[in-house]
Amino acid sequence: MEILKKGEKAPQFSLKDKDGNVYRLKDTSSEYTVLFFYPKDSTPGCTIEAKEFSEAVATFNRRKIRLIGISGGDQKSKTKFCEKHELKVALVSDSDFAVSTAYGVYGEKKFMGRVFDGIHRTTFIINKAGKILHVFEKVKPAGHADEVLGVIKSLRQ
Repeated sequence: MEILKKGEKAPQFSLKDKDGNVYRLKDTSSEYTVLFFYPKDSTPGCTIEAKEFSEAVATFNRRKIRLIGISGGDQKSKTKFCEKHELKVALVSDSDFAVSTAYGVYGEKKFMGRVFDGIHRTTFIINKAGKILHVFEKVKPAGHADEVLGVIKSLRQ
């Protein structure tokens, strides 16, 4: 697993949200796109992260920053996750993990003595031209939305 680095071109994608709306990296009028890859819908850490991004979605929108959360699962799991926690952030399904693999965030994980493949919690800040400006690896869910806003603020200076 080789995570994409700052300065590299971000792979294009086309993924659907819970309502069947298609999200593409290239379809943006925003100055920045934040892609946050998270392991699984409705798990404790992922819920914390998605709720924080949802609470900050208006701030991101005002600052012309597009937010997209990416994980496995399908429309049904995304709908259940969004409804249960009143999430306002766009969450899209990478059910075959092709996009996660292209970004280098899908691979071997270890948890409670088990070894399995899954998505590593990673966030990318990408500019309008599709260049990766910042990568957050091994993200801690609590406080991450503010951390991302802080980095974008520094990028603009």
